[in-house]
Amino acid sequence: MKTPFRSITMFQPLMWLALLLISSYAEAHTGLGGGWLHPLSGLDHLLAMLAIGAWSCQMGGRAIWIVPSAFVGSMILGGLLGFQQINLPGVELGITLSVVLLGLAIGLERTFPVVIAALAVGIFGLFHGYAHGYEMPVMDNKLTYTLGFVATTVTLHVVGAMTALLLLKLSSGSHILRLLGWACALSGAWLMFQLYQ
Repeated sequence: MKTPFRSITMFQPLMWLALLLISSYAEAHTGLGGGWLHPLSGLDHLLAMLAIGAWSCQMGGRAIWIVPSAFVGSMILGGLLGFQQINLPGVELGITLSVVLLGLAIGLERTFPVVIAALAVGIFGLFHGYAHGYEMPVMDNKLTYTLGFVATTVTLHVVGAMTALLLLKLSSGSHILRLLGWACALSGAWLMFQLYQ
């Protein structure tokens, strides 16, 4: 397994960007809501975004920034499709499946070539972004709404990655991280069960 510790400096630009986006957006829009809250509005979005950060850190190397970046880029594309109300079948299934599969990847400590991992999370990002865009309130500005959900997503990726990094520094941390991955996968399975009830 590649060590993530050499890539710790890769987190610093992401953290500063996330903090800058959130703080400047919050100052400009006191009634914020909408975009930045949407990724926090459901357990499925929250778990998937934390899991992507954790999994990228678990894989280490270039995955630590390429994998989350692929998700964010694809999520923006999905958001644009959602804004246009273009029909994308299987959105809820894609979102809940992302929680299950990302949790399993962490739980099983599965590593893939960076391109494969980026393509996989890119597909997940398309579904998550579509949900964000489709559910945008009519009165919200599309640009600020998009900046909001992108900033929150990046922040969640960083939180997931930093948590994984701290755990991997502990002697039994990799086991704890794997257990958290299994918990994520089980949560995703429960969400899928709720979806088809």
